[in-house]
Order: sequence, then C-alpha cells, then structure tokens
Amino acid sequence: MDVERETYRPQPDFGTPEVRGAATVTLNIDGREVSVAPGTTVMRAAALSGGSIPKLCATDSVKQFGSCRLCLVEIDGMRGTPASCTTLVADGMKVHTQTKKLEKLRRGVMELYISDHPLDCLTCSANNDCELQDQAAAVGLRDVRYGYEGENHLAQTMDISNPYFDFDPSKCIVCSRCVRACDEVQGTLALTIESRGFGSKVSAGLASDSFLSSECVSCGACVQACPTATLQEKAVKEIGKPERAVVTTCAYCGVGCTFRAETRGEEVVRMVPWKDGKANRGHSCVKGRFAWGYAQHQERILSPMIRSSIDEPWREVTWDEAIAHTASELKRISAKYGRNALGGITSSRCTNEETFLVQKLVRAGFGTNNVDTCARVCHSPTGYGLKTTFGTSAGTQDFDSVEDSDVILVIGANPTDGHPVFASRMKRRLRQGAKLIVIDPRRTDLVRSPHISADFHLPLRPGTNVAVLTALAHVIVTEGLADEAFVRERCDWEEYRHWADFVSLERNSPEFLEPVTGVPAADLRGAARLFATGGNGAIYYGLGVTEHSQGSSTVMAIANLAMATGNIGRRGVGVNPLRGQNNVQGACDMGSFPHELSGYRHVSDAGARALFEAEWGVPIDPEPGLRIPNMLDAATDGLFKAIYIQGEDILQSDPDTKHVAAGLAAMECVIVQDLFLNETANYAHVFLPGSTFLEKNGTFTNAERRIQPVRKVMEPKNGYEDWQITQLLAQAMGLDWAYTHPREIMDEIARLTPTFAGVSFARLDAEGSLQWPVNDAAPDGSPIMHIDGFVRGKGKFVVTDYVPTDERTGPRFPLLLTTGRILSQYNVGAQTRRTANVVWHEEDLLEIHPTDAENRGIKSGDWVRLASRSGETTLRATVTDRVAPGVVYTTFHHPATQANVVTTDYSDWATNCPEYKVTAVQITPSNGPTDWQEEYEAQASRSRRIKGHEGAMEPAE
Repeated sequence: MDVERETYRPQPDFGTPEVRGAATVTLNIDGREVSVAPGTTVMRAAALSGGSIPKLCATDSVKQFGSCRLCLVEIDGMRGTPASCTTLVADGMKVHTQTKKLEKLRRGVMELYISDHPLDCLTCSANNDCELQDQAAAVGLRDVRYGYEGENHLAQTMDISNPYFDFDPSKCIVCSRCVRACDEVQGTLALTIESRGFGSKVSAGLASDSFLSSECVSCGACVQACPTATLQEKAVKEIGKPERAVVTTCAYCGVGCTFRAETRGEEVVRMVPWKDGKANRGHSCVKGRFAWGYAQHQERILSPMIRSSIDEPWREVTWDEAIAHTASELKRISAKYGRNALGGITSSRCTNEETFLVQKLVRAGFGTNNVDTCARVCHSPTGYGLKTTFGTSAGTQDFDSVEDSDVILVIGANPTDGHPVFASRMKRRLRQGAKLIVIDPRRTDLVRSPHISADFHLPLRPGTNVAVLTALAHVIVTEGLADEAFVRERCDWEEYRHWADFVSLERNSPEFLEPVTGVPAADLRGAARLFATGGNGAIYYGLGVTEHSQGSSTVMAIANLAMATGNIGRRGVGVNPLRGQNNVQGACDMGSFPHELSGYRHVSDAGARALFEAEWGVPIDPEPGLRIPNMLDAATDGLFKAIYIQGEDILQSDPDTKHVAAGLAAMECVIVQDLFLNETANYAHVFLPGSTFLEKNGTFTNAERRIQPVRKVMEPKNGYEDWQITQLLAQAMGLDWAYTHPREIMDEIARLTPTFAGVSFARLDAEGSLQWPVNDAAPDGSPIMHIDGFVRGKGKFVVTDYVPTDERTGPRFPLLLTTGRILSQYNVGAQTRRTANVVWHEEDLLEIHPTDAENRGIKSGDWVRLASRSGETTLRATVTDRVAPGVVYTTFHHPATQANVVTTDYSDWATNCPEYKVTAVQITPSNGPTDWQEEYEAQASRSRRIKGHEGAMEPAE
C-alpha cells in the first residue's frame, strides 16, 4: 500500500448522478456506441463514452438542473438543441455534441457569464483549478463583447466568517450547485437563491446571516460543488493549488469516509471527499473535511520523554533511550510483581495493524491477557448482545442499505451530530417518504428539521430502554404482527415462544410501563404497529443503548425485535450499531478484549490458541485477563503496576474520573503513546509521541465492517509510525519481530482470523474496500449479513426483563444527567479542540429544561454547579426544551469541565460498559470553578512541564 502519490488532477465529473440497473440502452454519441442504464442522461452517457460536453450548472453529486444552457446537443429526429443534462437516453439515439450551431450557441452563453465575472484569473486562487475557466476554453471563447466595469450585480462584501472557507459573491455565476448540494447531499437546506432574474444571489439565510451564523454545518458540500472561486478554502488561498493527491480514510467517526488528501510538498492543502468512497459516496462533514490541522499543531509532542515521578518535569530523550528505559521498567515490574501486574490498552483511533500488534505485545511479550480497548466504555454490549443473538459481534448492513428502508427506528443515537455523513443519507431517504421512529430522551435534530419530522418521538426516561423495547414487542406479539414464518424458518421456535409469552405479560404492556418509561402508551402502540407493518424496518442505535447498566440487555432486545418482525438478512433492514470512533470496530476485531483473540474467539478455545501459539512461538494464557475497570481496581489494591496505553485518554473518557486518577497514580509505570500530552499523560512516566493518520499506512474498519486503506500522505513528524514504535518496544522486550510494512501484519491477521482470511493490501488497493467476513464462503465480502441463515445457526431470542438501574434520583439529586457528543467536536476533543472547530463549541454546556431552570433561578449563560454522588464540576447552562423536565444533558469534549468526574462506576451487567447515560445529579447556581477543578488544573499544569521548555507547555484549556 505504498501507493505513489499521483500528480494532482480533478476527480472525474460525469455531470449527473449514476443510474443503477441491469438493463442497458445503446446509443451513438459522436460516432461512438455506448450502452448505459435506462434513465441515464445524455451528458453522463457522453462522459462514459470518453467524451466531454461543456457544463456549468451540472455536477454528478446532485440532480440535473438544466439552467446554464451550456450543455446543448443536437439529436437526430429531435427538434431544437436540448440540454444534455436533462435529456434521457433512448435506444438507437444518435447524438452530436459538437457542431457549428452548438459552437455558436455555447460561446454566446459563455460570453454572458464572463461579461459578469471579474477577469482576475492570474491572481485568483482558483486559477487553473476553475471550471468556468476550463469551460470558457472548451467552447473556444476568445473575445467578450460586453464590458466588465469592475462591479457586477453580485458585488457584495466578501463573507470570511467561516474559519475554513470564504464566500466571494462577485465571482458567483448563480449556478445553484451550492444550494442543491446543501439540499440534496447534506440535507441541511441552509442556502437559498434570493431574489429573481439578474438580481438572483446565493444567501445563507436572513440578510443578517453570514455562513458562520447561519444553519450551515460546514460540511463542505457547497465548496466542493462550486465551479468557481466563489466558495474557496482558505488553505488553498494561503498555500496554493495542490500538486499531489493520496486517497486515504478519515480518522474521526465510525462512518469511515474516504478522502483524497491533496498536498503541496509535505503540506496538506485540502481533504476532498472521494466520490468512489463506498461509505461516504463523495460527502463529508466539518471534521473530516476541514479539521485536520491538529497534525501540525504547536502542542503536538514530537520527542520521546521520560520521568521517574509524575511530580517531576518531563525530560526529552532519544528514541533509543526511551525504548530501552520502557522495556527495562516493564521487565523489572514483571520480575517483581508477576506478569499479571502488566497490561495494555489498544487504540480505536489507530489502524488494525497497530492495534493487532499492541494486543500481541501484551499476550506474547507481557505474557498476560490484560488487554482492553475503548470499546469497553462504548460498544462492548454490542459485541456481547449481537454475538449472543446472531452469532457475530457487528452490524448486519452496509450504509447503502438505508436507501431501501421503509421504516427507520433510531434509538439512543444522534447521527446528525455523531455520524453526520450517514445521517445525510438517512435524511435523504426520509425526504423520499420513509417513516421515522426516534427513541431518545432529547429532541434531536432528526426529530424535526427541514423537510423531516419523526412519525413518532418516544422521549423515554433515561435508563428505561429495555422497558420501551419490551412494550413495543408486547404490541407486536399480542396484536399478531410478528412474522412467524420468518421466525419458524430462521430462529429457534421454542425460544421464541418463551420470549413471546414473556413480552405478552400484562406487566410488559405500554399502559403498565407508561409510568416507568414516561412514554404515552398510545405512542408506543403506534410506533410498534408502524415498525411491524411499514415494510422494510431498519434499526440504528448508538451509545444511548450501550452505555447503561442494561446495555447488553437492550442490544439483545433490539435483536429480538428485528427477528420477530423478519427484518434481518436483506437490504433495507437489519440491526446497525453506529460506532463512535474511526476504528472501534477494527479494534474489537483484532482481539483487543481480554477474553478474546482476533475474530472474537475466546481465549479458552484450545484450537484457537494453538493457531496463535504456532504463529507466535509462545504459550497463550487460557484465562481471560483484566478489563480496564479491573486494572484500575487492581492498581488501587496494589496488584497492578504498569500499563501501556496507545492512543486512548482514559482519564477524560472513562467514568468516575477520581477513581481513574487514583488507579493511574498507584502504578509504577504508565506509558502513554499519543499525539499530545493528554489528560492521562498527567499520570504517565513515559511518553512516546504517536503519528497521525496522515503519516501512516494500514487499514481502518468502519461501522459497516468495511476494511479500508489508510495511506501515508506525509512522513511521520515524530520519526515513526505507531506500529513501528510498538515493534521497537517488542524487540526491546526480547521478541523477534521483523515487520517491514503493515501489509505483512495484515497477512498475519489474515492467517489467524477467519473473517479476514481473504483480505490483503493488494486486494484493498484493487477493490478500494472489503466488508468482512471475506473468506472462502464470501470471497467478495459481505455487505449484508445473515442472508440465508444466522452465523450461529438459528437466531436466538433472549428474555430481557427490565431491571431498574441502581442509580436513583432523590431529594439530594433529583435530576438525571445523560451525556453525548456535538457535531463540531470529537470524543475527548484532543484533535478537534486543536483546530478552528472550537468556533462552534468552545466549551461544554449543560442543557436544562426551562421548568427546571426557573425552579433554580438559572438563565442561559449562567455558571452552574453540576453535582452527583461521585463528584462535582461547573459549566455554563443553556436553557432549552430539547431535554424533558427532570433531564439534563452535556458533552464531554473539554477537560476544563471533565464531565466524567460526576459519572458513577455503575456499569453493564455483562461487559462493564459504564452507565454514562444515567447519573442522578443536582444543579445549582455557581460563581466559579469547584475546588476539584482548580486542583485538577494545577496538577495538569505541573504535569505538563518539560525541561528546557519552561512556560511553553500550558494546559490545553
């Protein structure tokens, strides 16, 4: 996958969207025969045949519009000169794209465009990268009869409010491509064409609105669609036109968007969504499109550092000294306390290959199964629940599947903020007529936004997911709406009957459970009937499902619902977890859990262990190791002494911050491998500087099980890719690793992991991506799972009784806190806080209902104290009816708030996934930081001192 960077050239644009179909229509274009699907436009057919018809308003990311009149053609037997972008092909059609008549017409049209456009091409940032310029040349325009006096009808003040791109209305040709991209691709509908005729102009909303203050979400679709320099990235203006391009995969959320990283020298100029990306289909969000500047941020650490105590300043050392010191400490601790005093945490932000090596180092080098990953605190219940019911620990569908969904049920997920590119595809399907059920304590944007309104919003009380799903199942079973034919054929019938008898009990009816869930019984019944009878039903869920004491039960309840209604095994249906981080699926696949080897095979499986022992030449412990919470508990008990953490910030991301801090402080050697001195590094003794996704080769696996290439765009600024650092440590520990490239690591993964058996870098280069399982049974991958039968054989129904959480409200803590994410920030904010994304979200805010706010004398913007049984912090309040009375909500992106200081150590009964979504709290007015916040800030400031850099390293906030 050392793909040589190609010379920069624009991605091919076929003018109008692809039309899929098995049938073909054959026509003749300029003497060339071409066969295309019925419904294809003449313009696209011409492009597919190798031709090129001039165009301005047309682009293949949006529907044909037919306004610029530049793409006129002549067709035998047809009157006039129709627009090729709106004329559909017909069998036997004979098209002429270049005639004297067309030349004259096109030049006249182009002359009018140019007459109203500033002729500053030589100094324009889009020079030689401008469609208007290209098309003027294509139609042979040499002279303009109409003078340009320096002021055109769109000469307005340039809008430079957005941190990433500018809007220069003087260069706008009013092609409407930006407006259509915002409507059709993104689905925000933030832009419009204001006025009519010669006075038409693009507007971002009200006259007082700028691109920053408007509803624009900065996804970049408008910038990508713009054919001129009207919408232009600031980086292009500052750096210049790119010279090279590399196709790679985004390192933010679990959607896994493919981008073309366009560079000038070793500097990224822009990230352009790749049209052939099968996860994103040419779309992007503000993070992937623009928020890559953290790779060059001044706070990035590029030299290894060590210290003997966390009270001392850091000391920069060479790589050789850092690796030797780290290996020596690990060996010392293992000899003194035993191998089980060591452990590691893999990263869901690193590649599959890097993650695989970390768990291999722990098992083969440390001699223990004490390895875990961030999925422990997000989607570990997904692995447990789906493996139990279906037989595999992953979602069932590809993202394209949503195009065939008739009813979409979203529970515990906020895709417009957490997975925005997929949300745009979902919204497109909803605008086409699909029905929507949202189960969420908050009124998210999906509940109501332009041209979208949920058919049912079930604002349940936090912690009652299982009760709501059981009530839905009650209606489906008792009203005879279950698909018993599917169940008899595909599932264990006796287990189904046992489950059906359980959900049919009166205590599981919507009416009985209404006081528990807070959801009106009539709405529950209506939603159940819609899902069971509305056609293809798809379920999408997120951390609002898994991060509960009954997270695993909820996942199994979702699986029960899908099986009972026959919504498994074809397009448009399925159970789809929306994974949080870019490679959380891959980290799980690679054997990052303490009880599983890669491919989800239990360490007690002698046959599976034998494969690894033969490959690695060492014995594998048959007993599961410690989970992250267990490691911290053991550390405070004096039994766990050293941890290797790659690309994970457990002090900010894990629950009960004080307990995490105590566990880390009790260890003798904490090794952090990351880009920045994160919050966990406050307690570290060794810091190994990591590399960004732009500086490495490898693969990520997204939420739809899609394995995609990550290609090196620039050399690592720290000197090494992350896998090389792990290999250096392994070699210092006495292991004879000798990988020269991640492709060799993937080859080992394929040998040891049945679901990856057919995966190689060569195949990924050739095919772009593969969805596991890829093996003899599915040589081309598996976009849809469980088509002919479940992986486990018969689908398993599991009785999921509602058990209230132990976290209860009361007089001292009467409100329920739930947490989540916001569009502009990512996870703990280590990356996005070091970009211009802070313009949209510079601090965590507490959402509180007007009634609760009034009762406490709180107004929007006020500082409030957020207190629970575990701790307290302060932050600003925002009063909103997006949350229900009795419920408050905040994000966890900023360490100044450290929201997890208030979350408890309650967790899922099966996986120890923390119960972030249900914390009993009290909100009171405040006039400043808590004592704990002040102490934390002081400790963090001391911890970030570096010898020779006094005063240079300040806390990130």
